[in-house]
Amino acid sequence: MRSLFWRILATFWLAIALVAGLSMLLGQALNQDAWILNRHPGVKDLAERWTEVYERQGPRAAQQLLEQHRRNYRIDIQVLAENGQPIVRGTFSARAAAFEARQQDQPGRLPWRRLTEDYSSPTTDATYLFMYRIPYPELHAWHRGSMLWPFSAIAIALVVLTGFSLLLTLSITRPLDRLRSAVHDLGQTAYQQHSLARLARRRDELGVLAGDFNRMGARLQSLIGSQRQLLRDVSHELRSPLARLRIALGLAERATPVEREVIWPRLTKECDRLELLISEILELARLDADPGVASQVDLRQIFAQLEENAQIIAPNQRIDSELEPGIELWGWPDVLERALDNLLRNALRFNPEGQPIELHAAQDDEELTLSVRDHGPGVDEAHLTQLSEPFFRAPGQTTAGHGLGLAIARRAAERHGGRLQLSNHPQGGFIASLKLPLSPPKGNARNLASG
Repeated sequence: MRSLFWRILATFWLAIALVAGLSMLLGQALNQDAWILNRHPGVKDLAERWTEVYERQGPRAAQQLLEQHRRNYRIDIQVLAENGQPIVRGTFSARAAAFEARQQDQPGRLPWRRLTEDYSSPTTDATYLFMYRIPYPELHAWHRGSMLWPFSAIAIALVVLTGFSLLLTLSITRPLDRLRSAVHDLGQTAYQQHSLARLARRRDELGVLAGDFNRMGARLQSLIGSQRQLLRDVSHELRSPLARLRIALGLAERATPVEREVIWPRLTKECDRLELLISEILELARLDADPGVASQVDLRQIFAQLEENAQIIAPNQRIDSELEPGIELWGWPDVLERALDNLLRNALRFNPEGQPIELHAAQDDEELTLSVRDHGPGVDEAHLTQLSEPFFRAPGQTTAGHGLGLAIARRAAERHGGRLQLSNHPQGGFIASLKLPLSPPKGNARNLASG
């Protein structure tokens, strides 16, 4: 992953190193004698040319070369042999030599800068010492002209640093602007799930953030859509009992006392249906809230309670329960019992008399399967994926219900970190299974340990 941290660190490190290097180079260039000897036109390559003229043409020609340089560049030049004796008369004036001697007794700044250079002849292997006296006015004038290239280098460095900084700034701010726009769209419910797909392909922290935001946005859009659909379904489901109640009340107002005795049970039945519907809707909404701290689930007690409820609802039905020993499950017992009770009630509606309803709990590796099987007609394969949607009922069903039982069971399974699996049994009938992890639900491990 190309981390933004390393990108920013490398950019600023290179910027600091470049500025520091240029500063050191400029400081050395302005203060070192070697820089003047290598760049000043009055002394650059003079030692080589003088040595060649001296060894080929003699002292007179060499003396003339020094005089010409003095006239052209106002630089005094003296050449000494290896023994320290002057080879040619040079261009040092007697007055300048006397002034320098006095300055040696009384230290102070000379009116010129003195530079020395050794040069070895490639043909005779003789070594010559060149002494230059460059007046400060001439050196300052030359410095002003020669300062162009250091400042040019600094200007180029600043341009390069500006470009790097601009690219770095854009690489950070532009994705942040896209994220800000996506947040605004999400708040206005105009968010598109793939609006940050291009940004999510980046292999850095911003790409990871965009991917997480896309998933969050998709989840929120799904939740918003499901809530809107739930509101539409709730309003639709509530209209029917309310309409029937209104009709029954209208009939009761105009009915005789004898006729009212027939209408009152109908009103009571409709009120019970409405109360049951509202109770299931509230239970479904309650599963989306925080249920609190998980605890250990006593499956044996839940199975016993389910069998007792089944005997009250359908005394002619038989329940065959099987619970493997040694199962330890952590979760929310009330939520799990309500989910299994809905699955059992659903099985009781379709199971024929004389056939048992099978209630099993089996452990497989790190997963627990709680299944409820009936021997009824089953469900068309085309509708299996829709059965757990709120208020969905398979076509042709005539039994009472609102299509919320399986939705409540699915939400309960998801609350425990599991899933609801619906299928037709190979030997006939319908089987609904809760696949739950045996490990404690996420976010509750610390609470469970402390408890």
